[in-house]
Amino acid sequence: MKVLKSIAYAVTLPVLLILLWWVLTIDSTNFYVPKPGELATTFVDTWFGERFREDVLPSIARFAAGTLLAIVLGIAAGVCIGSIRWLRSLLEPMLEFFRAIPPPVLVPILMVLVGINDRMKVIVIVFGAIWPVLLNTIEGVRAVDPVLVDTARTYGLTRWQRLRTLVLPSAAPQIAAGIRQALSIGLILMVISEMFASSSGLGFTIVLFQRSFAVTEMWSGIVLLGLIGVAVSIVFQVCERRVLHWYYGQKEVQHGR
Repeated sequence: MKVLKSIAYAVTLPVLLILLWWVLTIDSTNFYVPKPGELATTFVDTWFGERFREDVLPSIARFAAGTLLAIVLGIAAGVCIGSIRWLRSLLEPMLEFFRAIPPPVLVPILMVLVGINDRMKVIVIVFGAIWPVLLNTIEGVRAVDPVLVDTARTYGLTRWQRLRTLVLPSAAPQIAAGIRQALSIGLILMVISEMFASSSGLGFTIVLFQRSFAVTEMWSGIVLLGLIGVAVSIVFQVCERRVLHWYYGQKEVQHGR
């Protein structure tokens, strides 16, 4: 019953918006706003075929590689920086400097330094997606109760044991919040990195449709990006619920659910 209720909440608003869109475009002849039925047909014709293999799958692979790398590097660096006070003081100004640089401005520079290839696109994704993971991990590690750390040290737990049984579980909710932000940033940067001097991928294809005035096909690409974002979010929520089941159970008890 709870699952059905959640599904009803999730689909009700999209269905109402599509109905509203359908009503408003019944007699429309606007070239730039396709009708829902026309868009659905174009979506199937455009993306369920050769283009799925040549454009969609490479984009998803770049997004997965870049985001996964950003998550691993962000957690590893965040644990080190958050655990060592002098290292945090040393690196904090530098982190703020690099965090303020918008990743899209690096694309022309990376095109010269790395070349126009998949590695350049992955680096752009990593550079933008690593910050929420890194900063949330640092704050999560810093917030670990010092009394618990001293107690663990008193009981003779090694550094690795304290990290595995105390630091990472305590910081996990904030790390998960950082990963959630990194996923959406990674998806945005995947599209942006493919818009510059690329010959395949969703970003390249959407720009190609725009320049050739294939408006309905361009809208279908935008819809596909939204659906990929929803799918990534659902997968992450399922994984987060499983990994942090103790945390959500604790919250439900606190709220009396």
